[in-house]
Amino acid sequence: MQVRPFGPSGALVSVIGQGTWNIETADRRTALAALRHGLDLGLNHIDTAEMYGSGKSEEIVGEAIAGRRDEVFLVSKVLPSNASRKGTIEACERSLRFLKTSFLDGYLLHWRGRYPLSEAIAAFDELLQAGKIRSWGVSNFDVADLEEALQIAGPGRIACNQVLSHPGERAIEHAVIPWCEQHGVSVVAYSPFGSGNFPRPDSPGGRALQQIAEAHAATPRQIALAFVVRRTAVFTIPKAASPAHVAENAGAAEIVLTDPEIARLETVFPLGRRPRSLPMI
Repeated sequence: MQVRPFGPSGALVSVIGQGTWNIETADRRTALAALRHGLDLGLNHIDTAEMYGSGKSEEIVGEAIAGRRDEVFLVSKVLPSNASRKGTIEACERSLRFLKTSFLDGYLLHWRGRYPLSEAIAAFDELLQAGKIRSWGVSNFDVADLEEALQIAGPGRIACNQVLSHPGERAIEHAVIPWCEQHGVSVVAYSPFGSGNFPRPDSPGGRALQQIAEAHAATPRQIALAFVVRRTAVFTIPKAASPAHVAENAGAAEIVLTDPEIARLETVFPLGRRPRSLPMI
């Protein structure tokens, strides 16, 4: 499995990770088997959040990684409604209990809310000093939000920005990715398959994905993942739905698209104009 340095710490994290949004709605045994198989294949980045199933996703992750904690780069997220200084600390402690671990490798603010950003960052600093988290980051932050976080925290503090990105949604390429590259912040793409809106086989994008996949003895979904992570600052966390699905995701990490293939995909999935606000789901 291909790994890259993640954020200012340089922790080695798998380019393809494992997302867990709605995993609590799946068969529990299948979900556990998928996460464990992902670890077997080197997908060490597991992402969850207190919002996912109100802690149920975290409980499943905790069960899946039992006895294997040292293999995992474990990330969870605090809801903006809890992101006061005190609320962030309390939310982190709840997540640690659900996950049955003493620390998180990364802890993120899920999106901006009513509390000043300075409160969450102060809480992150306190959690760092207590050894309960090893790094912190943000999610769904546009450049203005990132600039504010940088002003509050100072350089070299923001580990990552987790944002929506898939072949049909490339808004982060306008300014977010360049900003993160400039400041040493990793980008984590969520919903890389379009959250149920993967290109149809008979669409121009679907045909391009299929034809490029055939050239690599791969699948269209593997080509989509390879396209999303073609820049070295970008990681992705497709949902881990089944062991077979996880194995397919893992295979994408070894695919290197050629410049003409990238150019073709950029044509059939056009960048479009920069939106006024960052897309998110």
